Amino acid sequence: MNPSFTAFEKLHDGSKLLHLPNAWDAGSARLFESLGAPAIATTSAGVAWAAGYADGDNMPADVALGVAANIARVLTVPLTVDLENGYSEDPEVVARHALRLIEAGVAGINLEDGNGTPQALAAKIAAIKKLASQSGQDIFINTRTDVYLRGLAPEGERVAEVLKRAAIYKAAGANSLFVPGICKVDDIKAVVAGAGLPVNVMDWPGVPSADELHKLGVRRLSAGSGIPQALWAVAAEMAKGFLATGSAGPLIDKAMPYGDLQALFVKPAK
Repeated sequence: MNPSFTAFEKLHDGSKLLHLPNAWDAGSARLFESLGAPAIATTSAGVAWAAGYADGDNMPADVALGVAANIARVLTVPLTVDLENGYSEDPEVVARHALRLIEAGVAGINLEDGNGTPQALAAKIAAIKKLASQSGQDIFINTRTDVYLRGLAPEGERVAEVLKRAAIYKAAGANSLFVPGICKVDDIKAVVAGAGLPVNVMDWPGVPSADELHKLGVRRLSAGSGIPQALWAVAAEMAKGFLATGSAGPLIDKAMPYGDLQALFVKPAK
């Protein structure tokens, strides 16, 4: 059994709300770990932008898997990787991608339905679990449904649609359910009560506070792509200032010291 899977699964026991900052490369992941994150998630958007691709299944699988392996290399806490749609519509290909992540030491993945059918995603989940089991391993599958994010059902029917999909994904072997975009307390209560899986929500305008989410029974809170988006904005402002005046401006005064950054990656002598 993959020891990182076991440790990661335990973080979903409900004793605490699992806060997952979403990293985009090995450096950001190591930084978040140093700040006390009990586990690290990736953001597909952040990873794609840093690699020079648009978000939304545009990144080649080998690029995504290579970034994940490099992140796993620097961490001691569990890592869960946003695998988007699995970078293939073939469940067997997606399963092989997941196995490569397991072999790199990854504890979990996000796998999303997007505009595809629930049955297509369920087939991918089942194929991953089967191949992992045959290898004597496991991986924590956080199944993302985009019912809220993409408006895949009318507003008054979204809870029912999420729960319908949750049942399909649970039967296929999913370990948790991610519902980005859900914000209303009554909707969250209903999904938590009916999903039969630990529920993950995303930091989003209007979402309840972390303390309230924990009281509602939510197990996991993701930062999403907000952190890299904010940093891209800061980098753009500093670069514009430098290009115009030769100075990066007052934000340089807030820069993390060179020595502190170096210390994140210098391994202690044995």
